This record gives sequence, C-alpha cells and structure tokens, in this order.
Amino acid sequence: MPFGVSSVVARLAAVALAVTATAASASDAPYLVADIDSGQVLIQNNATAEWYPASTTKLMTVYVALDAVRAGRLTMETPLVVSARAASQQPSKMGFRPGTEVTLDNALKMLMVKSPNDIAVTVAEGVSGSVEAFAGEMNAAAERLGLHESHFVNPNGLHNANHMSSARDMALIARALLKEFPQEAGLFSIGALQLDQQIIRNHNGLLGRYPGVDGMKTGFTCPAGFNIVATANHSGRHLVAVVFGAPSARLRNQETADLFDRGFAMWGGGSGSLDSLPSSGGSAPSRSANVCLHRSAAAVVAEEEDGGGEQAGIRSVGRGGGATVVVAAAGAPTHTELTDERPQFDPVPIFVGPVAGWTGPVLGPRKVAAVAALPADAKAYAGDKPGAVEQALAPDGPDAPQALAGAVRTPAPEGTRHHPKSKRVAAVGDAGPSEKPKAGAGPAEVKRAAAKPGKAAEAKAQPVKPPPRPSDDQ
Repeated sequence: MPFGVSSVVARLAAVALAVTATAASASDAPYLVADIDSGQVLIQNNATAEWYPASTTKLMTVYVALDAVRAGRLTMETPLVVSARAASQQPSKMGFRPGTEVTLDNALKMLMVKSPNDIAVTVAEGVSGSVEAFAGEMNAAAERLGLHESHFVNPNGLHNANHMSSARDMALIARALLKEFPQEAGLFSIGALQLDQQIIRNHNGLLGRYPGVDGMKTGFTCPAGFNIVATANHSGRHLVAVVFGAPSARLRNQETADLFDRGFAMWGGGSGSLDSLPSSGGSAPSRSANVCLHRSAAAVVAEEEDGGGEQAGIRSVGRGGGATVVVAAAGAPTHTELTDERPQFDPVPIFVGPVAGWTGPVLGPRKVAAVAALPADAKAYAGDKPGAVEQALAPDGPDAPQALAGAVRTPAPEGTRHHPKSKRVAAVGDAGPSEKPKAGAGPAEVKRAAAKPGKAAEAKAQPVKPPPRPSDDQ
C-alpha cells in the first residue's frame, strides 16, 4: 500500500477508535431525573458514581450560607470583604480588588449567575472565617443531608482530586435548598444581573429555552466536563435533572431537555428514592480528553459563557434519548428541541458596598477553631501554570466586570429581587475596580475603604491577576 494511502487509513482508524472510546465513556456519564416533592427517582444512569461537580458545588456553598443566616450568624445584608486569597482565585471571577465589600445577598446572586470563584471564597471566609472551616461546614451539612458520595475541599468547585460528588447527591442538595429555603428559590432562576452598566448573563442555557425551567446551576472544568443541575415545573410537578460529564454545553442542555421531556411523561411507580439508590463505588474519571484536548480555549470558554445557546448543527445523542432506567412511562414523551436564539432577561440589579446606613459588622477571614485537615486542600490553590482556558477567562479579559473605585451602591428597591422575566436588554460596558481598604484594618470586621465622590468615572485601576491554576470553573 502506498505510504500516503497507508497514512490516511491509519489516521481514519485512529479517529474511529477515538470516536468509539468517546461514545463508550459518554455512556458511563451520570444523569438522573427525580421528583422534588417525593424524592422518587424516575430516570438514572450511574447516578451514584463519584464525579467532579465543578461549579455545581456552589449549590452547597449557597446552602451552607443560607443555613448560617437561618442560625442568626449573619444576615443577607451583611457585607463580606474580598480578601487577597479570594482575589487570587482563578477565573471565572468578578475580579474585585482586595477590600471590596459585597453583601451576602449580592454575593449569592453573583454565584448563581456569573459563578465567580473569588466570590465563593469571599462567602466562605465571611460565613466561616476561612475556606478550610467552610469546607468543614460543607461536609457536616453533607452528612446531615444524607449525601453519600460527596466530599468538599473548597467552596467553588475548582478541580481537586479529593473534591467530588454524585448526580444523586446533587439532586439531594437541590431538593434541600428548595424545601428548606423556599423564600430564596428565586436565586436560582435569575436570567441576568446588572452591575452598574454591566449586564451579566446566566450560564444556564435552559433558562428561557425550556418551558418551566426555574433554576439551578451549571458547572465546567476540563476533568469534569459540562455539568448541570436543573429544575423544571410543569402541570404541578416539580422535577430535578442532573447531567454530568457532557462534552459540550449545547449537548448538556439538550440532553437535560430530553430528560425533562421523558420525566414529565411518567406518572407513578419508580426505581426507588434518592436515598435508596445503591452506591456505585470507584473513583471519578477525568473528561479532559473528551472535552478540552482537541478544542481551542476560546471555543470552550465562549460556549460555556454563552450557555450553549448559539452553536448550530448539534443534536443530542446521549442522555434522555438512549437506554436508561425508566419506570411507569405514560406514553411517548414529546421532544423539545432547544432553539439557538439567545434569550434576554430583565436584569436584576446588584451593587458593590454595604446597604445604605449599615452599621453592623463587615465579615471577612478571621481566626477560627482548628478544623480537621483536608486531603490535598493546600494543593487546591497551588500556583501551577495555567492552561489556555484559564488565560482566556482571566479577569482583565473583556467579560470581567469590576467594582467602581470607591463605589457604594444603594440596595435595589424592595420587590426587585429575583425576577427572571424575559425582555430585550442591551449589554453595555464594564465598570471599574474598587479601592483598597485602609492599612491596619482588622480581619474580622474590616474598615471600609473611604468612598471618594466624583472619582467613580476616573480611570480604572488594574484588576488583580490570579496566580497560575490548572483548571477553570464556571
């Protein structure tokens, strides 16, 4: 056989082998649909397998923060200070300078829409005093909620070999949030935020595209793949769907829509409850080869930032459309094909700084009682060389909103919290960074940087550049 022909045949064989391997590994990726009210599992595949949750971790971060509010340790209006450690987190991030203050309410909105890793650390340090103490609270909450495969070492889901969960456990967290904190359910359905003149869109590509979807959270790292925890309400039934390890945001969204279609077509019966599913065992695999190896950083970042909404020519061939554990089917489900049109939302206003007239404490990192050592936790923030995806998401890029210098925002008027109503809104420019705090500010209650009237429109200060990190997360 001529050399050229032999080379082509060899390459085709290699491509075929790679496609086969990808399809086989995709069939092992976890997914689940369950009824939120009853906890009944309707559809599942490897739902108890360990997996890297990526930014779906932030659902547990929100749970621990709301639990602290319920216990009276802080309020939704309590200002939290961005520390140097928080500012050093790798993207996705808000890029606020150390000393910037954000109320817990605004921080949680940012977490559920932009998914900033710096704000996740800000919440952790404000609630518990340190990332390590907060991780301890996350694991205590996991035990209390009956999670089986979860272990948390950070509040943002940045990749760590010891940071894991499962589709079943994430469904349990989603259910606990909606059952225990129904007054905050609107956090998970915000379509867009507005910080000064900056419009920040939600990464959840199902919002505004699948009828009845009302939350919750996406996640992405190269090892985890494209993850999502989503909820939808239809005809009085409230379902939660979890999809882990999808090769793209578009496939993640369509597979979740397919699962919802099938779930809403089922009545009665079940394959057991969320609590009763047997554990699968084994260790979480890495999806890096399937997700990031042969794609440019720009393509990966653009797809996740856009929520998978403007990429034509891809159809779902996986979860929700193949062999699954299905019970009590009530006829063939309808098929909802997600459109490529990007939905626009009425943005929910957020602000930087305390609420007007705030006289209470400002919470930040502080000394706390010793907590049990967390495996490899120090490595979760190690200064390894960043990859192309991380560099593309750096805070000095075009998509990083900043706090205005010395800005103190008044809170949004009562009744404007959590409104995902659809409306055409034009995205406009960035704001600038905030001032540093005065020297000598204490760690537990940090003095506010003095606001300087008339300085808001001055030139932006340089944002904090993150230390090199091995993986991004959104």
